Amino acid sequence: MANESRPCPCGIGDRFDYESCGQEVQVEHIKAYVCKPPASTDKAVIVIHDIFGWQLPNTRYMADMLAANGYVAICPDFFVGQEAWKPSNDWASFDDWLKTRNAGKIDKEVDVILKYLSEQCGAKKIGVIGFCWGGAAVQHLMLKNPHLKTGVSLYGVIKFFDNRSSLLHPTFFIFAEKDEYIPLEQVTLLEQKLKKNCKVDYEVKIYPGQTHGFVHRRREDINPQDKPYIEEGRKDMINWLNKYL
Repeated sequence: MANESRPCPCGIGDRFDYESCGQEVQVEHIKAYVCKPPASTDKAVIVIHDIFGWQLPNTRYMADMLAANGYVAICPDFFVGQEAWKPSNDWASFDDWLKTRNAGKIDKEVDVILKYLSEQCGAKKIGVIGFCWGGAAVQHLMLKNPHLKTGVSLYGVIKFFDNRSSLLHPTFFIFAEKDEYIPLEQVTLLEQKLKKNCKVDYEVKIYPGQTHGFVHRRREDINPQDKPYIEEGRKDMINWLNKYL
């Protein structure tokens, strides 16, 4: 995808033969990628990146896809200038790296983005999606932020917020059957807690045979047998947003 003048530092992402549809903007202290649909709308979606950061081509493609489906899409830098993770980094240092990037401490940035979407983009109905680290952030926001209408958590790391399940807004959880980072036992426990404590609409869906990151996998890494599930995951995400925004 696009932004080839500043390719993703970890060198992964969809390789599309068109430039990305959006642009980079400065929103107070936050850099962000924004993509708007052809027609005006009062609906917007905040896209929360994974550990590879806001410039990952895969994630920008998902923002473009949301815009193509009628939403103002914005992917802010929730690391706020701190370096994103690179696969070339020493994984032994990952836990220390992660401690400085808490998915439950993004509220200040979210408030700034909400204000921007409302005042600069005319958004009245705002949802949120997120991947991995961002998926956990979605769960955090669905537990506490009154200004968002709905959320989609894609393979969000459950253990970050596994003791809280009283969601404020309808939330869709997407998981992969063969996710090496999120055991199915954790997904089952999440379902049990949601069933017991959650009073809003929710859905937990496990996609057969899939691995972590499958919904925004780069095109050249998509196996033919996985493609239907990847397309299904993307369609399910859009349908959920369409239902609640």
